[in-house]
Amino acid sequence: MAEPSSVVIRPATEADWPAVWEIVRGVVAEGTSYAYPDDLTSEQGHDLWMERPPGETVVALLGDCVVGTAKWGPNRMGRGSHVATASFMVGDAARGHGVGRALGRYVVDRARQEGYRSMQFNAVVETNTAAVALWQELGFTIVGTVPEAFDHPEHGYVGLHVMHLDLA
Repeated sequence: MAEPSSVVIRPATEADWPAVWEIVRGVVAEGTSYAYPDDLTSEQGHDLWMERPPGETVVALLGDCVVGTAKWGPNRMGRGSHVATASFMVGDAARGHGVGRALGRYVVDRARQEGYRSMQFNAVVETNTAAVALWQELGFTIVGTVPEAFDHPEHGYVGLHVMHLDLA
């Protein structure tokens, strides 16, 4: 599915945090895609999600509503800083409408523009089939799976995929 032409992606501001927090809080409460603590506070969430340079946090807007968010930057500092990483969250009501795809394309394009050689996702839950399929559509490959590294609320212990995309 192509992303809706009305999706606008821009850098997140502090004024966006309440709307971003609602998305983060909802995704964390689902417990199916992020290994964040169940009792994550807004302050802790802010520290985890709102990237500082050289990273960036962005929001996806439909009209004036924040419906998704992503954060990206170097996967590691120093000798690993040529590899980017990213994380994505889409609000429940906006899923299946191309918001995640728009965010993914934006982040991959920005990482290329900034000169990163590749992008690595460190922990994609293997049962998150929509995300795995999307990243594969965007050219990512699964380079390995850490068995039973994620405690899924429905499936028990499941694997975490490490995914990679060559940006050069």
